[in-house]
Amino acid sequence: MKDKLYKLKQEFLVKLSEVKDLENLKELELRFLSRKGELGELMKNIKDLSGDLRKEVGQVANKIKNELQESFYQVSAKFIKNTNNTLIDPTLPGLKQQSGHLNPITLVQNELEDLFSSLGFIIEDGPELESDYFNFTALNVPPLHPARDMQDTFYVDLKNSQGERDLLMRTQTSPVQIRAMLKYGAPLKVVIPGRVFRNEATDARHEHTFYQLEGMIVAKDINFSNLKSLLEIVGKRLFGPDTKLRMRPKFYPFVEPGNNGEYTCFLCQGQGCRVCKNTGWLEIVGAGLVHPDVLRAGGLDPEVYSGLAFGFGLTRLAMLKYNINDARLFSSGDIKFLEQF
Repeated sequence: MKDKLYKLKQEFLVKLSEVKDLENLKELELRFLSRKGELGELMKNIKDLSGDLRKEVGQVANKIKNELQESFYQVSAKFIKNTNNTLIDPTLPGLKQQSGHLNPITLVQNELEDLFSSLGFIIEDGPELESDYFNFTALNVPPLHPARDMQDTFYVDLKNSQGERDLLMRTQTSPVQIRAMLKYGAPLKVVIPGRVFRNEATDARHEHTFYQLEGMIVAKDINFSNLKSLLEIVGKRLFGPDTKLRMRPKFYPFVEPGNNGEYTCFLCQGQGCRVCKNTGWLEIVGAGLVHPDVLRAGGLDPEVYSGLAFGFGLTRLAMLKYNINDARLFSSGDIKFLEQF
C-alpha cells in the first residue's frame, strides 16, 4: 500500500510539472485529488488493513495528501497570477447574497407617495442647499420675523452681492412649493418629500436632520372644506377606515388660516394610551390655506387662485407606525436596528 502511495505521488508531481494551462491543471486535480480520484480510492482501502499497519499507512497517506495539495496550490497560484484568471470550481456552492433593508422612514415615504400618486398628485423634489429667499422670505417670513427663531438652521459661509449670507440648509420642504408654482403654474397638485435640517439639540425626539413630506393644491375656489376632506381621506388610508380628524387653530406664516390636524390614536382607537398621552388624539399634520403672499411669490394672482397646503413629519410617522422611541436610531447606521424592517 505504501509503495502505491509513493508511486502515485511521483506520478502526480511529474504530471504537475508538465501542466501547460489551467484546464490541464483542473483535469489533474480531478484525477488525483478529488474525492473519487486515485488518491481518494487508495485511502478508502486503508480501512481494510490490520490495526498497526492501518495506522502506519494512514499517517503516510495523510502526509502525501498534504504534500500533493500544497504542490497543487503553489502551481495553480502561479497560473492565476500569470494569466490573470481565476480558477473556478463550478461544483462549489455559491455565496449567499445579503439582502438590503430599507430604512423605516423610506418605507413610510413610499407608502405616502403611493397614496398621493393615486389621488393625482405629482412628486417633486428640490435642493437641500437653499437660498434664504426661497426658504423664508418667499414663504411670508421676511428678515427679522420672529418665526425665523423657530427654525434656527445651518448657514453656509457664502455671501451674495449685497454682502449677506444667502445660502442655508433648508429647514423645511416648503421652498419647493414656490419652485413648483413658478415651474408649473396652476392648477397644481404636488407632494414634496425630502430631508431637512435644523440646529436642534438632539435627544430621543429631536434630530438636526430629519424628513418631511408636504403637499399643496392650487386651483380656483379652493376652500377649507377641500382641505378637511383631503386630510380625512389621508387619515383613513394611513390609520384605518374608522379614523377621525379634528383640526385646531395654529399659526404658520405661510398659511391663513392655519391648523394642526389630529387623528384618533391608531393604537388605542381614541380611548387614551401612553403614545397619545391619554388624550386619544395624535398630532400628525400641520395644514392651512395658502397665504396670498405665498401665491404671489409663486407667480400666481391670489384674486384668481387659492390653495391648500399640509405637511407631515416622516420621522414622526415612522416612530408611531413602528413603535420606535428614539429618533436618533434612524440615522445611526445600526444594522441590528435596520434588519428589523
